[in-house]
Formats: sequence, C-alpha cells, structure tokens
Amino acid sequence: MKHANARRARGNWRTWARRLAITVLAAIGVGSFALAALLEHYEKGLPSTAELGNYQPEQVTRVLARDGTVLAELFVERRTVVRIEQIPDALRFAVLAAEDADFYRHRGLDYFGMLRALFVNLRHAEARQGGSTITQQVVKNVLLSSERTFERKARELLLARRIEQQLDKDQILELYLNHIYFGHGRYGVEEASRYFFGKGVASLSLAEAALLAGVPKGPKYYSPRTNVERATGRRDAILEQVALKGFMDRAACESAKAEPIRLAPAAVGLAGLAPEVVDEVERMLERLVGPAAQKGGFTVTTTVDPELQAAARAAVRHNLDRFGERHRAVAPIKKQRGGAPPFAGTPSAKSHGVYRGVFEGASDVNGTLSVQVGTVLGKVRLADQLRYNPARLKPSAFAEEGSVVRVSAVHERGVDESGVPHEYRLELGPQSALVAIDVANGEILALIGSYEGVQGGLDRATSAHRQPGSTFKPFVFGYGVASRKLTAATIIPLAEPLATKRPPDAEQKPPLLVRDALARSVNEAANFALAEVGADNVIAWARTVGLESAMKPTASLALGAYEVTPRELAEAYATFASGGMRRAPVLVTRIVGPGGEDVPLPAPPAQHRAIGEAEAFLLTSLLTSVIEKGTGRSARSLGFAVAGKTGTSNDARDAWFAGYSAHVACVVWTGFDDGAPLGANEQGAVTALPAWIDFMRAAHRRRPARGFVRPKGIVEIAIDPMTGLLAREAQEDARPELFLSGTEPREVAPAPDASAEALPEGAPEALPEGAPEALPEGASEALPDGASEALPDGAPEALPDGAPEAPGETDAPAPGPSEPTPNADPT
Repeated sequence: MKHANARRARGNWRTWARRLAITVLAAIGVGSFALAALLEHYEKGLPSTAELGNYQPEQVTRVLARDGTVLAELFVERRTVVRIEQIPDALRFAVLAAEDADFYRHRGLDYFGMLRALFVNLRHAEARQGGSTITQQVVKNVLLSSERTFERKARELLLARRIEQQLDKDQILELYLNHIYFGHGRYGVEEASRYFFGKGVASLSLAEAALLAGVPKGPKYYSPRTNVERATGRRDAILEQVALKGFMDRAACESAKAEPIRLAPAAVGLAGLAPEVVDEVERMLERLVGPAAQKGGFTVTTTVDPELQAAARAAVRHNLDRFGERHRAVAPIKKQRGGAPPFAGTPSAKSHGVYRGVFEGASDVNGTLSVQVGTVLGKVRLADQLRYNPARLKPSAFAEEGSVVRVSAVHERGVDESGVPHEYRLELGPQSALVAIDVANGEILALIGSYEGVQGGLDRATSAHRQPGSTFKPFVFGYGVASRKLTAATIIPLAEPLATKRPPDAEQKPPLLVRDALARSVNEAANFALAEVGADNVIAWARTVGLESAMKPTASLALGAYEVTPRELAEAYATFASGGMRRAPVLVTRIVGPGGEDVPLPAPPAQHRAIGEAEAFLLTSLLTSVIEKGTGRSARSLGFAVAGKTGTSNDARDAWFAGYSAHVACVVWTGFDDGAPLGANEQGAVTALPAWIDFMRAAHRRRPARGFVRPKGIVEIAIDPMTGLLAREAQEDARPELFLSGTEPREVAPAPDASAEALPEGAPEALPEGAPEALPEGASEALPDGASEALPDGAPEALPDGAPEAPGETDAPAPGPSEPTPNADPT
C-alpha cells in the first residue's frame, strides 16, 4: 500500500512537471513570439543609422577679419565639429567618468546600470536616475526625440544595439561629444570650450576638462557662469571618479581639484561691425557650395581691418549726424513752413519708396509715434530711431503735431493681407557709403553701406548706382593728359573770364589752365576738355581703369551724369593711386570647409597695367591741387600727401569725395535713397569730405607718412601762368609745372606789353599848353563820396574751404537735354 502510494505520488509529480514544462515552454514560445512581434512592430519606421558614420550636423560658419577677429558667427545650432583625435584624453576620461565609465566594455546597453536605475527610481517613486549609456544618448539626441515613453525607450534600445554593430566606439564617442548641449546656446565640446575658457578643446587642462564634463547633466544648474560653487563641486566629484576608475592617477586629479576656475571674459560682440561684409560672404558661399552653406562649418577669412571698419562706421555716422544738426533732422522735430505736400495715396509694401507723412500723435506707453501716410495711419517704433533721437526724448516730445516727416515702410512686419504697410521707419536724414581699398594689393579694408549697419540691409557701397558729379572730371582730364592732347598747362578758353580775387581795376585777368580748372572744378573747362579729346575715348579709358557701369558719349558725360557705384569708383581711384596698376578689389582671401579642406575661390582678374606710371602720377599731381588750393582744401588738415576730387550731382542729390594717399584709396558718398535734394549749401566738400578726412586720419594713424613718388618720364619746368609757355628768364610770377616728357612747352612766353610805360613815338614830353600842373583848388585825391576802400559789410575776406572760388566753379552737372534725369521722388 505504501509503495503504491509512492508510485502514485511520483506519477503525479511527473505529470505536474510535464504540465509545468509544457506551460513554461508555451509561455516562452508565446513570449518569444510576442517579443518578436513587438520588436518587429518597433523596428518598423526606425530611422536609418547608416549615415551616422558620415554624420554632418549643423555647425557655425565664422566670418573673420584679416587679423582673425571674428566678425560674425552664422548658425542654426552653434556647433563646431572636432575629430576624436583632436579631443584630449583628459576630456574623454572626464566625460566617461561622468556619463558611462564602462563605455568601452559594453555593447551599447548597460543592463546592470539599467536595473540599478530602475531600483532607484522605484524606491523614490520618481525618475531619479537614468540608465542610458553614451550610445543610447547618441540615439536619443541624434535619431529620436527626448520624450519619455515606453515606445521611444524600446526604439532607443534597438537602435543602440544597431549602432554598436555599425560604428566603433571612437566614432560613437565623437558623435556624442559634438552633439551634446552645454547651455548658453552652445552645442558640442569645441563651442563650449571656446565659450567658457576662450580656447579650443585641444588646449584644455584636466581641471577644465572635468568642469566641462559636468555641465551636460544640467546646463542651467552646473554652468560655471551661473553658479561657480555648484560647478566646482560637480567638477571635483568627476575628478574623484576619474581617479577611482583608474583613468588617470590620483595625484593629477588632486592637483586639478586645487586649480581655481578661470573663465574667459564674456566675448565682446562684433555684431553690426561689418554686416555688409557678412551679407556678401553669405552670398558667395551660396554660389560656391550651394545648399551645403546652410549646414555651416565654414571659416571665411576676409580682408577687412576691424579697426578701420569701426573707424569708417564712426566717420559716416558722425558726418550724417552733423547733417542732421544742420537741417534740424533730430528731435525735437519742429513744424516747418513750405516744402512738398504730404503723400496722398495708399502706400504699398511692394514699393521701397519714401513717403512724406504727417505726425499725428504719440504713445509714451507703447513707445510709438503715429504718422498719417496718405490713407493709412501708421506707427513708428521710436526705440528703433536713435539716430534721430539722440537725447532719447519720449514719443510725446519727439515732434510737433502736424510736422511733415519722411518715412519708409517696414517690410519685415506690419503688412496687412492687402499688402498695405502699417509700420514705418523714419527717413529724416540721408544715407552714406564708404569704401576703402589697400592701394598695394586691392584688398578692401572697410566697407560701409549704411548709417545703421544691420545684416540684411542695403549695401549702398556695392549696389547703389548714383551720379558721380565732378568726381568723374579726373577721367576726362586724365585721358586728355595720357593721350598727350592736354597738359597741366593747357589754356582753357572760356566764354567769360572767371572772377578772381585780383583788384577790379586790374588790366588783365589770368587765363584758366588745366591744373586750376580741375582744382576749382570748373564745369565749362570739363566740357571743353571732353570736346577736345572725344567722349568715346574717355569712356574707353574710364573702363580701362575700373568703371564698368553704362556710359554714353554725350556732353553730360564730362560732368558725371552717368551713374556708378561707390565701390567701382574706389577701384578706379585706387588705379590712379597705385601708379596705373589695376587690381580687382578683393574681399575674401580664404574659405575653409567643415572638414578642413580649402574651398576654391573664383580666380580674380590678373592685375595689369591700365595706364602708364608717369600718366598716373601726373593725374595724381593734378588732384593734389584740389587739396592744396581747390574744393578739397579742408583735407590739408590731415598733414600728409593726399589727392582727390569733390563731386556734387544736380540739385545736390549726391555728394561725393573720392581720393587717396600712397597707402589707401577711399570713396565716400552721401545722399537720399529716393534721390531727394540734400538741401541748401550741401555739396561734396561739405557733405562727404568730412567723413573722408575722419576715416583717412584713422587709417594712417599707424602708417608711416609717405608722399607720391615721382617716376621716370616726368619733367618739371617753370611756366608763365598767363600763357602756359616757358617762363622768361628771371620772371617773377613764374611757377613750376609738371609735364609728361616730350609734352613740355618749347616756346618762351613773350614779354608783357610795355607800351603803357613808355610814351608813344611823337608824344609830347611836356603837358599841353594850358593844362594844369596840379589839381584845381578844392579837388580831392580821395575816393568819391560813398566809395569804400574796404570790403562791404558782411563780405568774406576769403572763401571758406570747399566753396567755389568763382562763378562757374561747381561740382554739379549743368542740366541739359542730353543728361540723364535722376530718379524722381516716388512720393
């Protein structure tokens, strides 16, 4: 009985064992099937990991000045990728100690770490600890979102295993170090190192590396710029782990703990220093590399001198501010009588014109002005108009109600569905452009296209086509001299003699020579010269030295009626300054791609001799007379040799000064975008030359003073200023003059007529009979009543710098049927 029960018990056990085994196997089978189905479900739509081996994240493109100064950083995410070989061991070890000490041993998943994190989180009933490896973090940051769901976690585990099969450990670590976020808008270890320590990652010490490695856990919490004490504690904890894990010896770690934290000073932003240059660099990158430009990672070196760029912006702003003061274009704006009527139509966002609006009120609460622009009541944000509100007056004190103000539409915002703008900016003063070129190599040292200096704005130095006025006269006289049809002493026949400062009873007024005609900017002389040498020839010569804009062989060519850009005018004047060598202006000297490779730049035109060295020097000599005794006299204050020419277009719509030293060529233009007149008494010498002087003074502060060197082929002789011929022996009023060898006069000037000093033949030696030997009694030797020996009240004893010396001396082209008409005011 007992044995039977035992056999029955053993049978029951075997039965239950079989049943359990079958159940377990079935469960395993079902579980395996379910797991397989689950894996298949989560694997569907998984992002590919194949491209991670050649992963190219968005990076920073840096635009550098000639000395390496950063002019701008262009980015979507501020990141600079570095290869794993460039990252020092100290940083790699610190990151591993902080994030995943077993990284080089596991296969992408740290199961023990995951269980430990699960236990900690369950015990605290909240997510206190993560079990993610560096591989999993790469998946989360690069391939997936950071949402906390079971599905995302499952996908993360699958992708982590897949990545480990496709990439080696160094590749995965490189991805991680270049992608993690360090706060303050910085991604990756290179950008973080530059931000915190002012140097590249390759130069980090162990203490700095540990400090950096501690930030990603909580960028806001552990940033040393936010809380140095917390950052120091986190650094020391990581250094302890570095020593415990055997990554580095303890002595080095203890020494690093004792090292004080030294952060780099906050970078001084250069935004706004050279936005015109940055915009051109962006356009160039788009042309050269296409869509890759949007990914970034390029380093572009330009020719801009940051010190001179800043000086150029300051010179332009100061000059325009002085214009505003002269014309009361700064707050408080007063109501003025007369002037053109306000705009009466409906403004359009499609137009980039300037409107005359009426100031209707202001809101100090909103910081806005209300301006009636035709049928629209628009607003102006006063905070954006500091140029016209230097005293920072409240909107209610900015202008008198009813004042007429010039405005233009803000196209970036405030445009309704019908295309009508409702937000405006003030256009009370003109704009300006400045281009400065290194004479020796054609490199652009400074480029200014506006007062404001904002990226995406209009670069008038490059794109504004304006009438050059009398700055074109050197091309007329220059060709005349180069072709040997004119010399510096050629007499210009005038319809009427120019008024001079000679006594009104002088028997003869001096004729006008070419040198004086150019110095005094005499329009009639330029017209004569153009007729003598031929307009077609002048155009061809102007193209040879650098002017590319359209010109026609009309009479108005002599007076600068055909539009050019400040940049091309600067190139042409740089040709004069360099002794006749034409060099295409250069702005970008090198572009380095994301992988360190050089991007090929378009080959510039080879420099070549455009005009002879002697011809260029003689033209320079003529232009120095503009400074010494002509319309550019105020430039004498510089104290070193310069040459140049003023220019003013019809109705003073454009004011120019173009000139150069032996080192730098510079052009300044001032005018309204809509071609409105600049106003009474505005001309090149007043409205452009002061900015040119300010800039040239800054540009030569550290340059040795050097004059223009006379080349071979130039002869100097004394001439008679009345005839332009050789001076007579011992002639008192003879003056030196320069000529191209072979063009100097050969004939000696005749002696002046002496007949008035000697009695004519047969003239009596004594007074005729009855003639009084003395004045009658009571007659006066003095001037008649009312006559004065002095100048009348208010008459100037001398002309101010830049003022024309006589009638007919002006920069502005005289209107005529053959002259192009400037653009009309759209309002």
